[in-house]
Amino acid sequence: MGSLNSPVLLLLFVASAAVIWYAGIKLSDTTDVLTERLHLGSALGGLILLAIATNLPEIVITVSAALAGQLDVAVGNILGGIAIQTVVLAVLDAAGVRPRAPLTRLAASLQLVLEGALVVVILAVVVMGTQLSPGLHAARLDPASLAIAALWVVGLLLLNRAGRGLPWREGGDAPDTQPEPRGHSRGKKEKAATGRGVSTSRAVLVFAAASLATLVAGVVIERSGEEFFARQGLSGVLFGATVLAAATSLPEVSTGLTSTKLGDYQLAISDIFGGNAFLPVLFLPAAVISGKPVLPAAHDTDIYLTGLGIILTVIYMVGLIFRPERQYARMGIDSVTVIVVYLIGIAGLATIAT
Repeated sequence: MGSLNSPVLLLLFVASAAVIWYAGIKLSDTTDVLTERLHLGSALGGLILLAIATNLPEIVITVSAALAGQLDVAVGNILGGIAIQTVVLAVLDAAGVRPRAPLTRLAASLQLVLEGALVVVILAVVVMGTQLSPGLHAARLDPASLAIAALWVVGLLLLNRAGRGLPWREGGDAPDTQPEPRGHSRGKKEKAATGRGVSTSRAVLVFAAASLATLVAGVVIERSGEEFFARQGLSGVLFGATVLAAATSLPEVSTGLTSTKLGDYQLAISDIFGGNAFLPVLFLPAAVISGKPVLPAAHDTDIYLTGLGIILTVIYMVGLIFRPERQYARMGIDSVTVIVVYLIGIAGLATIAT
């Protein structure tokens, strides 16, 4: 896209962002309908199907980078998106909670704390994997990528078990949280779709079309954005960790706002944690495609962003346990802290990237 002038590149970037936003809404709606009709359950529906669908931009960028042998791009794309996707929770806190109360107070449950813990454990293994020798692999597989994929599967099984109830009072949910059970918005969407005469086959077609649109828009937004912002003097690392990460997180924003609008605050947080736990699993297909371990190609900036993602996740885990009551700028103190820590973290990233 180097032959295109800057206004055209910016137009392509904005248009792709709009497509990703709209497709994200359709992905959310059809995923919920299919989850209910196919009886996939909250773990499979929320943590697998929607996680894959909303992370399609990251998936296509990672696969494209692995095919081109640009392993550092694949690593940066995956790890750069986790921190900003956690910040999406602050956006949902400020814009999506009704009645007016902190998001974590209304969504508090031990299951969400467990989902956050899964993200932290997987990211810790990512940091460990960056220190392994690049020659430590066999049959296109390496121990770090395999360990991450295995941890993700085990984590899903444990979370599926937790979803059936925990041996704690209220089944692991805090008192005075959302009045309806987690996932109730899926049932409402399915009933609304049935009322409109939307068949399962039509839902599948809409899901496939929205996925394809997200894939294409993901490629365009990455290429046009990188070229445009490079001309504005923004380094590739900072672009990937901020502008591109924010743009590719638009599906999470749109699906999260849909959930909070229906009062399903637990599902909104679960979708973010689920997507963040899923992203590092992409190191496995990237390693298979490229034929060598991906994580040893990580830069200092990638490890830095992984640490930032861990800190932001832990802040929300603390919020889910302490359940803040007061709000500042329409957000809980945990969301305010996340924004401040993220901005400080990006400022620190700039000193590494330059």
